[in-house]
Amino acid sequence: MDASADPRRWRALAVLLMGQFASLLDLSVTNVALPSIGRSTGAGPSELQWVITGYVLAFGLVPVIGGRLGDGRGRRRMFVVSMLGFVVASAAVGLAPTPEVLIAARVVQGIFGGMIGPQVSGFIQNAFPPLERGKAFGRLGLTVGAGTALGPVVAGLLIAVGGETDGWRLVFFINVPIGIAAVVLARRWVAADVPVAQGSGRRLDLLGVVLLGTGLLCLLFPIVETGQSGGPVTLLLLIPAAGLLVAFVRHEARLTRADAAPLVDLRLFRTRSFVIGVVFAVVFFCSNTGIPLVFALYYQDGLGFTALQSALGVTAYAVGTVFGAPLAGRFVSRVGRPLLLGAVSVFTLVTIVLGLVVRAAPEATDPTGVILRLCLPLFLLGVAGGSIVTPNQTLTLAEVDPARGGVAGGVVQTAQRVGASIGQTVLGTSFVIVLAGAARATEPGSAAPDPGVFADALTVALAVSVVFSASAAVLSGIEVRRSRTR
Repeated sequence: MDASADPRRWRALAVLLMGQFASLLDLSVTNVALPSIGRSTGAGPSELQWVITGYVLAFGLVPVIGGRLGDGRGRRRMFVVSMLGFVVASAAVGLAPTPEVLIAARVVQGIFGGMIGPQVSGFIQNAFPPLERGKAFGRLGLTVGAGTALGPVVAGLLIAVGGETDGWRLVFFINVPIGIAAVVLARRWVAADVPVAQGSGRRLDLLGVVLLGTGLLCLLFPIVETGQSGGPVTLLLLIPAAGLLVAFVRHEARLTRADAAPLVDLRLFRTRSFVIGVVFAVVFFCSNTGIPLVFALYYQDGLGFTALQSALGVTAYAVGTVFGAPLAGRFVSRVGRPLLLGAVSVFTLVTIVLGLVVRAAPEATDPTGVILRLCLPLFLLGVAGGSIVTPNQTLTLAEVDPARGGVAGGVVQTAQRVGASIGQTVLGTSFVIVLAGAARATEPGSAAPDPGVFADALTVALAVSVVFSASAAVLSGIEVRRSRTR
C-alpha cells in the first residue's frame, strides 16, 4: 500500500462515478423516450433524430479537451464545472417547451457530460497506486457498462411513472439532484489536486482544439447521420475530416517537439500498450454498443413491446455488465491481456448463441416468453462485455505518466465514442436493410404482421457485431502472443 495515497480516495471515486453514470445514462435513455418526446413537444422525425445526434456528437467531441483542461487546471475543479453545466443543461432539457430548445439544451448537455469522464480516469491514475488501479478501473468499467445498458430500463420505468406524454421529462430532471449531490460531495471528499502543468503549460492549445473539434465533427456527423436520417452524401464530410485530423497531428507533433503544451502530447503514442488499447477500444465498441439499439428496434417495432417491456428485455444484459466489470477489475493486474482475450472471445461466442436462440423461434411474440428465453445469453453477454471495458482501460493507461492521465483518458474515451458511433450506425443500418420496408408494429401490444423478418434483421445485426468482436479478439491474440514471445 502506498503510504502517500489519499485515504479518502475510494469515497472520492464514488462521487466522481456518480457524475460519470449520469452522463452515460443520457446516451441511451432517448432511444426509449423518443415517442413520448414527439407527442409532448410536437417534434418531427428529423428533430427527434437530432435529440440523439446533438448529444452524441457533443459528447464525442470534448473528452480530449476536457482531459487537457483537467491536467492543466485541476481535475476536481473541472469536474465541478462540468457537473454544474450538466445539471443546468439537464434542467433545460426537462423544461424545454419546443423541439428547438430541447435540441440546443441536449448539445450543451453533451458538451459538459463529455468533459466529466476524463476527470475520472485522470483521478484514478493520480490517486491510486498501481496495484489498486485495476480495482478502481473495475468500478469505472461497471459505471460505463451499467450507465449505458441501464438507460432504456430507467427511461421505461420513469415514463411509466410520469405518463406517456410528459414522463420523459423525469428522465432528465433526475440528473439535477444527482448532479448537485455530486458537486457538494466532491467539494468535501475529492482532494483539491495541484494542476500538473504550470505557467505556459496551462495555456490551452486553441488551434489544436479547433482542428480536433472540427475534424471529429466531420468524422462523427456523417457516421451518426447515415445511420439515422442522413444520406450517403453526408459521407463526403469524411474527406475534410481526414485533412483536418492530419493537420491536427502535424500541429501537435510540432508542439510536442517544442514541449509547448500540446492539446495531445504525442509522446503518449510511443507507448505500445496505449496504442493497442486505443485501437482495441474502437474495434470492440463497434461490436457492443449497437446491440441494445437493435434489440429495442426488434422488441418495439417487431414484437409490439411497450417501452417498459422493451427495457425489461435488456435488463439481463445490464445486470451482467454490473457483475462482470468489478470482477474483471480484481484480476486484470495479475492476469493482464490474456484476461481481455478470454473475455472478448466469450463475447463473440455468446453473440453467436444469442443469434441462434432468436432464430430458433422467429415467430414468438409473447413478451414473457421472449424475455425469459433471451435472459441467460443476454446476461452472459453483459458479463463478458463488462469484463472487457475494465481490463482494456486499465492496460491502456498502465504505462502512461499520471501527469498526462487526463488527456490519455480523453483519447481512450474519444476512441470509444468513435467506435460506438460506427457500431450503432452499422448494426442499425444492417437491421433496417434486412427489413426492406416490412410493416412494423403500429401500437404497443400488437406485433408486426411478419415478426419473423424482424428476427432475421436482428440475426444479421448480431452477425455484424460478431465480425467486429472477432476482429478485437484477433488483435488481442496477436498482442498476447507477441508478449509471450518477447
